[in-house]
Amino acid sequence: MYSLIEMLRYKRPQGSSTQQEFCERFLEPHFGLPDRDGNYILRIGDNPKICFASHHDTVHKTEGLQQLVVTNNVVSVADPTVSSCLGADCTTGVWLMMGMIEQGIEGVYVVHAAEEIGCIGSAALVKSNPYWLTHIDAVISFDRYGDNSVITHQMGLRTASDDFAKSFADALDMPQLAADTHGSYTDSNEYANVVPECTNISVGYYGQHGINETQDLEYADLLMYALTQADWTKLVISRDPSLYETHYEDDWWGQNWSRLYGKDDGKYIEPLDDYDRESMIGLVTDNPAAVADLLMGLGYTPDLLIDEGRLPVNGYANDYIARKYM
Repeated sequence: MYSLIEMLRYKRPQGSSTQQEFCERFLEPHFGLPDRDGNYILRIGDNPKICFASHHDTVHKTEGLQQLVVTNNVVSVADPTVSSCLGADCTTGVWLMMGMIEQGIEGVYVVHAAEEIGCIGSAALVKSNPYWLTHIDAVISFDRYGDNSVITHQMGLRTASDDFAKSFADALDMPQLAADTHGSYTDSNEYANVVPECTNISVGYYGQHGINETQDLEYADLLMYALTQADWTKLVISRDPSLYETHYEDDWWGQNWSRLYGKDDGKYIEPLDDYDRESMIGLVTDNPAAVADLLMGLGYTPDLLIDEGRLPVNGYANDYIARKYM
């Protein structure tokens, strides 16, 4: 656990000197230099079918090194007055991937830049359409709180099949992992239009983006072992990335999804190409309580919305929904 704790000391808001130091120390010895958008990419194997993903920025409000404390196999910030969060999102994901790389697990490994301010690195990478991307069946992000989630839906749209979620748990021999429809969005969501199975996996942190954030070291160790021993041939690939499937969690979804994304045939939605940002603003303005309930159902709090860059804060304005789905 020493290496994970050492990595967690680095507060890494996008563009900070500490982020650069972190990348030079932990990533570049394995990955070499990043691409033009700041993403680090390493391919292991002749024809890998899985992309393992994380991101190297954190949501810290300041840069520098922070002191940590470990109590009963749980690590947290020693002094919350000098640090806004732990940064296990997504340091633990980076650490897991480094362990898999050291064990020679076949895959394309991508540590993205600028996830916390709008998945900018992953969006640029997908847009560039690298050769290896055409051969990928699954993008697996290690960027989820808790200890039991295999995300199947992000922002209310299916990005991974239930078959895949079950097969992932079977491949790792971790039956506590189960399909979770309440994903927000991470880097893997940027791939969802071109890659069949795009998911996000629980890595054992809690209270992300806040001063009370913690990382369960015992779970991280368990997951690391499972990932390095997994039978990846068990993964089931069944989602069609050209189809849009919604998650009807409540009446609001059933009543309003066709207004958002087009004609509803009962399961799959064909997006409206000409649906513009002003229409979305009007929908939110007309239905503020319903939108608030929707966001809360997806696990958002006001602080989380601000910290993840989904509101215009500190100069960042993320029109993610308008950019990707409209």
